[in-house]
Amino acid sequence: MALRSMRKARGCGSFIRALHTRPDAACAPQKDCMKRVFSGIQPTGIPHLGNYLGAIENWVPEHTQLSWILTCMVRLPRLQHLHQWKAKTGKQKHDGSVGLLTYPVLQAADILVYKSTHVPVGEDQVQHMELVQDLAQGFNKRYGEFFPVPKSILTSMKKVKSLRDPSAKMSKSDPDKLATVRITDSPEEIVQKFRKAVTDFTSEITYDPANRGGVSNLVAIHAAVTGLTVEEVVRLSSGLDTARYKLVVADAVIEKFAPIKNEIEKLKVDQGHLEKVLQVGSAKAKELAYPVFQEVKKMVGFL
Repeated sequence: MALRSMRKARGCGSFIRALHTRPDAACAPQKDCMKRVFSGIQPTGIPHLGNYLGAIENWVPEHTQLSWILTCMVRLPRLQHLHQWKAKTGKQKHDGSVGLLTYPVLQAADILVYKSTHVPVGEDQVQHMELVQDLAQGFNKRYGEFFPVPKSILTSMKKVKSLRDPSAKMSKSDPDKLATVRITDSPEEIVQKFRKAVTDFTSEITYDPANRGGVSNLVAIHAAVTGLTVEEVVRLSSGLDTARYKLVVADAVIEKFAPIKNEIEKLKVDQGHLEKVLQVGSAKAKELAYPVFQEVKKMVGFL
């Protein structure tokens, strides 16, 4: 997961800087920091349209070690109650792996190992944040006040939906390659994905998530990448049918990603710089996480 500075990344330039700059929250003692905002993103796979503003850094050992301690403090029914577990195990082909069950505890460790005070989350992560808060409170009650109980910051933007299944969020792990728009996709690939996006048999462009999920997803994406409101997008798209509108949205996404892709190509050429970025990011994360976990080990009796 990634530790981000409180400064909100704006536009593609800030996104690129977030990939290879150190966090602003450099003060090690928690008492010296008024706030520490933690934003998490999976470090695997290629970032997509729904999470391109995230920043990625290496995980450090303290994450998994704290996760194991926290796992010992939560009961099985609590994890089985989480929506993500119920939704995925309800699918016929899913094997209900232990990794999926315990992942929210690892997520909690990612947040708590930095003594984070605030966490921006989407609506689909509210339950997971409740678990984080419960674990922090449970630890404090058993071993003494140590972890701040992080507060949720509900993000205003809705999650981006899959282009092939508007009822599901866009995901890096989706097996359908047409469902997810990745920031490294070529313009031709982006156009193809939007051409194949699921809509309906009504050609008019409207925003009605309950009844027109596919078209509404396109409108939401269009608004997000252009900075327009949903109402403005619908008004400007008057007279277009869905086939033509898909191309309009594709062009807007291509334009949004163009400077990001150009910068990525430049960074890929300098392998030494990228390795240095990873080393610096890992060292900074270690600097913040190591003393926290050492104190946890003392409190639970490992040291």
